[in-house]
Amino acid sequence: MRLLYLGDVVGRSGRDAVQECVPKLRQDLKLDAVIVNGENAAHGFGLNVRITQDLLEAGVDVITLGNHAWDQREMLSYIDKQPRLVRPANYPQGTPGRGACIHTTERGKKLLVVQVMGRLFMDPLDDPFAALQQEFARFRLGATVDAILVDVHAEATSEKCAVGHFCDGRASLVVGSHTHIPTADHAILPGGTAYQTDAGMCGDYDSVIGMKKDGAVSKLVRKIPGERLAPAEGPATVCGVFVETDDRSGLARRVEPLRLGGRLSQMIPEV
Repeated sequence: MRLLYLGDVVGRSGRDAVQECVPKLRQDLKLDAVIVNGENAAHGFGLNVRITQDLLEAGVDVITLGNHAWDQREMLSYIDKQPRLVRPANYPQGTPGRGACIHTTERGKKLLVVQVMGRLFMDPLDDPFAALQQEFARFRLGATVDAILVDVHAEATSEKCAVGHFCDGRASLVVGSHTHIPTADHAILPGGTAYQTDAGMCGDYDSVIGMKKDGAVSKLVRKIPGERLAPAEGPATVCGVFVETDDRSGLARRVEPLRLGGRLSQMIPEV
């Protein structure tokens, strides 16, 4: 299978870039599935119904969330109605939505998408490792599902690395989200799982992690409440991770970063 994961979509600039490029990327990279983190898509804070529908109509198969999952209140009731939305699996029992979903591709292949949220420097949620263990007990790579993608929405690189090694041999791709900066450590781990600490964001990089730089810098320098942060609106770089899996085992055969448009150096996998 060929999978593309795109990092946190930030504001209108990120949304427009993703919606424009996904149809062409699906064709050019011969993709079986596209997974996108959408938790900053609604003006930088959360996701709403309209943007969810726009992303799905553009060719996104599964949308993951994170710590901003509930910033837009309408998601509390909508998430149970939309099976292709995934919030962190280690939210407490009774939280709306689901922490994993099975997506069946056009070729009939089954992809499990799971998200967990880290606990270092984040909200103190349930154990992400236990949540992943529960999913691995239900679904086995290369047997009950053809591929497994794990989105680790976390602040600490150490915690993301630990999740990668915990999942090694049991997932096709473990990829980090949340910090909005693409890391240069894409690799296939010893057990065959592709890994990258953070995919980066889909947004304007002439910014402070996607937000207008003047307001963000002022807030840090002056240490007093100021205007609400707003997404930068310049040309976006679409950042993500491409992985090709073995059809028999579901493990990774190849992993490459993707960077398209905007300010960052360009990198597009060849197929």
